[in-house]
Amino acid sequence: MYARTQPSAPWTTLTTLILTTILLGCTPPAPPVVSYDGPVADWPAYGATPGGMKYSAANQITVDNVQFLEKAWEHNSGDIRQAGPTPGGGFINQSSFQVTPIVVDDTLYYCTTFNRVFALDAETGAEKWSFDPQIDKYGDFLPNCRGVSVWRSGASGFCEDRIITGTLDARLIALDAASGKPCSDFGENGEISIVPGLTEHESFEYGITSPPAILNDLIVTGAMVADLQRVGVPSGVVRGYDVRTGELRWAWNPVPPDMEQFEADGSYRSGTANVWSIIAADPERDLVFVPTGNTSPDYFGGLRKGLDFYSSSVVALRGATGEVAWSYQMVHHDLWDYDTPAQPTLMDLEVNGEMVPVVVQVTKMGMTFVLHRDTGEPVYPVVEKPVPQDPVAGEYLSPTQPFPTHFPNLMPPITADDAWGLTFWDEGQCRDTLNEMRNDGIYTPPTIDGSVLYPSNGGGNNWGSPAINPDSQTMYVVTMRAPAYVKLIPRDICEAERRPNQLGTPYCADADFLMSPIGIPCTEPPWATIDAVDLVAGKILWSVPLGTTRDMAPFPFWWLKGVPAIGGPVVTGSGLLFIGAAMEQAFRAFDTATGEELWKVRLPTAANSTPMTYRLRKDSRQFVVVAAGGHWSGGTPAGDHLIAYALPQSNLDSP
Repeated sequence: MYARTQPSAPWTTLTTLILTTILLGCTPPAPPVVSYDGPVADWPAYGATPGGMKYSAANQITVDNVQFLEKAWEHNSGDIRQAGPTPGGGFINQSSFQVTPIVVDDTLYYCTTFNRVFALDAETGAEKWSFDPQIDKYGDFLPNCRGVSVWRSGASGFCEDRIITGTLDARLIALDAASGKPCSDFGENGEISIVPGLTEHESFEYGITSPPAILNDLIVTGAMVADLQRVGVPSGVVRGYDVRTGELRWAWNPVPPDMEQFEADGSYRSGTANVWSIIAADPERDLVFVPTGNTSPDYFGGLRKGLDFYSSSVVALRGATGEVAWSYQMVHHDLWDYDTPAQPTLMDLEVNGEMVPVVVQVTKMGMTFVLHRDTGEPVYPVVEKPVPQDPVAGEYLSPTQPFPTHFPNLMPPITADDAWGLTFWDEGQCRDTLNEMRNDGIYTPPTIDGSVLYPSNGGGNNWGSPAINPDSQTMYVVTMRAPAYVKLIPRDICEAERRPNQLGTPYCADADFLMSPIGIPCTEPPWATIDAVDLVAGKILWSVPLGTTRDMAPFPFWWLKGVPAIGGPVVTGSGLLFIGAAMEQAFRAFDTATGEELWKVRLPTAANSTPMTYRLRKDSRQFVVVAAGGHWSGGTPAGDHLIAYALPQSNLDSP
């Protein structure tokens, strides 16, 4: 006898075929073999170049293989501060890790939220050294450090390569790049204080948060001066120091040319516009380009008396002397906190068929100004247009503001008809609020009844943008589109409402995002986009929402696209844009040609920073590095994650 095998039932065969098809369809494609051909590229300055392009020629990672990126290494410093009470009994925000590292030779350097400096093996993330300046971790309400700088003498030896870093307590420190030890010939034991010469102030009102600029053998730095505090905050003086000795070479205080730069006691005149953002350098022209903030306090300028001559501007300073070569103001008598937020970007731009050296400056208003690098003159027409008037008592206004003509404004005006909500109820509440506030379009002056502030004081475009591909002459920017408001409150009411700001003026201020009763912005998303702008043609190539509500709202409300964002992009020669920035725990890659999202990875928290990329040698991988540390304004956790991504080593050809 033998067992007879029964034929398979038809439904069994069909099921097998269906399961096989499903399994084959779910199997991810094998990563392609990646060539070691292509350029190597380091990242020796905050924006890749002293002129801040945020562009890399590295092209090993492409639109075809970016989906196969994997985490190569992660470094954690431990520098995290949670929101909560301080040892002194106050309350303080969580930390925010906003750094963009630099890479020189085979070493990556970065600073933490609390100004510790780390040197890592750029291939493996292994720690080489660290330096701790021992700052007060509770001394600053909004601590951050956006980067460090490098100076190289061209010789070999101790401190011939120097890492220059600033601190929240207003020191400049020079470290030996190889060992992390302080350079003994710089100031006192490797550091100098930039406080001397300032008027009296609280320590939290003044500190360095951006990487100093390096111009030949000069360190040039401004400082963060706390917003909204009072009349007479510390001077926004910009200073140049000898990179070897720390000796002060020059100082420029942004006062009008016909006004004395010093107070009666010899200190720098207080209340001037500060330079908190990133400075650009042009060694060939011996110029630095400083983006200035608006003169304090933010929303009332009736007592400035012309002191805001240089506020909300780009100013070119001569490296040899600190003298003004030229200046251009983007906002006259700024009452909206529309300070110049981003590093001026230096490039050669095709204008009427000729290559012209220019400064590209994005603004919180969503307007882009392009200025000739030698003269500061606009290379495309800018027109002065009348703007809303009728300010509060004691205030005065500029009758006009400058509007570029070559580029479309990324921030069209909003009205009550643009009110939006998830339900009829909250949409109606938003419409009522917009109707109650004064809204005459951009530059509506602050009022006692409340004024719509759109763009908000967070942008438009902010400190993380732009990134520019010099070959395609295309600019990529993050544009914030969430509405805000500002309301002036008579001084006698301020104490009762616990608003001790704008001290010394007739008004304190209430300014915030314009939110619905259920906590979402009062206009339709997207509330942030990535915009690609053809700088030659002056047109928007594409605009796509950035981020989702995945980490801002409970399920099932994860589907909204385009959430508030803080940070910026980097672009590569292979046609990729990398960005975190959104208030979502994610890091993304986009196709620069189309704006299509090609890759996304979850992060431990939001990456409210600007990434960078590098490839050290012909036999090495290209890495993309991003800092994920969350942000106090977005509800994402505080973190200390510096994460590098690369293609799998196993899929690279032998060099």
